[in-house]
Amino acid sequence: MSTVITNIGELAGAAEDRWLMEDAALVIDGGRIAWAGPSGQAPAADEAYDAGGRAVLPGFVDSHAHLVFAGERAEEFAARMSGRPYAAGGIRTTVERTRAASDDELAANVRRLVAEMARQGTTTVECKSGYGLTVEQEERAVRIAASLVDEVTFLGAHVVPADMDPAEYVRLVTGPMLEACAPYARFVDVFCERGAFDADQTREILTAGRAAGLVPRLHANQLGHGPGVAIAVEFDAASADHCTFLSDEDVAALAGSRTVATLLPAVEFSTRQPYPDARALIDAGADVALATDCNPGSCYSSSMAFCVALAVREMRMTPEEAVRAATEGGAKALRRTDVGHLRPGARADVLVLDAPSHIHLAYRPGVPQVARVWRDGRAV
Repeated sequence: MSTVITNIGELAGAAEDRWLMEDAALVIDGGRIAWAGPSGQAPAADEAYDAGGRAVLPGFVDSHAHLVFAGERAEEFAARMSGRPYAAGGIRTTVERTRAASDDELAANVRRLVAEMARQGTTTVECKSGYGLTVEQEERAVRIAASLVDEVTFLGAHVVPADMDPAEYVRLVTGPMLEACAPYARFVDVFCERGAFDADQTREILTAGRAAGLVPRLHANQLGHGPGVAIAVEFDAASADHCTFLSDEDVAALAGSRTVATLLPAVEFSTRQPYPDARALIDAGADVALATDCNPGSCYSSSMAFCVALAVREMRMTPEEAVRAATEGGAKALRRTDVGHLRPGARADVLVLDAPSHIHLAYRPGVPQVARVWRDGRAV
């Protein structure tokens, strides 16, 4: 079954030579983009959808989320809003609740959040483990995630359990835990931060993960200046995520590498930390992605549109830069070439905005603007 979307006022990400087309059409066939071009030249299809002059974008690619969890931490959020600073220790609260939940309860929560994301235009979702911190619990997390999302990241190195010696835990992560989790994951990640894992521990875990066939990623420079970004570049990581506190050397290193700087502005909104300097990264030539970091502690938001609006308002990104970071930038952070754009051959992940332009995502923050979503050629 093929579908032609006609009367598109603004089509984004469908041509190699320019990001925006006006008065365009798009053809979906067999779950793929079959054609894109001027509306008057659109080929026939089995059915048609009139976009009514609306904007059509690639589906959002959320390349950083923590969805396998139980419970919530609203009281922690309220305490932060009252002046208590954010620290990594709250993760252990979610670990306790997640360990106590059944497989069915955890899977139901992931399904709920993925559906919530899809209704808001997110068609590619990455999910990390990290709320189990034992071999059995981490294996369970990546196994559940692998059945429900597009990309899975093994994050056994989220924090060190309170009852374990750090060196002992690193041996567990790089040994039995990695062996159990690697079959379900594509990436390995480490929270390289004070209160979590230091530079030597991070290198040891990434080395082991890479030897097991996983692609490195890194939580880097979220809580302060540190070695995370440099290590990410050293390991040719797919992404360095957070990047809140960067030196000039960090910016230059990212700009000279394949590692994508994944920025998570809804975290800064929720923790009252400074926002990353997206402008410095973009001007230096670094690849930038936007993602939600949806999790029950530092950011319980699944809205990529909200992240776009924050990036424009707080991080000095243009609307086009922000939307591209939320689509093709996220695809780069996952080393995917089949999503994040609408060129022929791409997976047919299509978002129709109830607006004439992508600018409205930042221009009208907080307003529901999704008129229609296709994922893999099927209406959501």
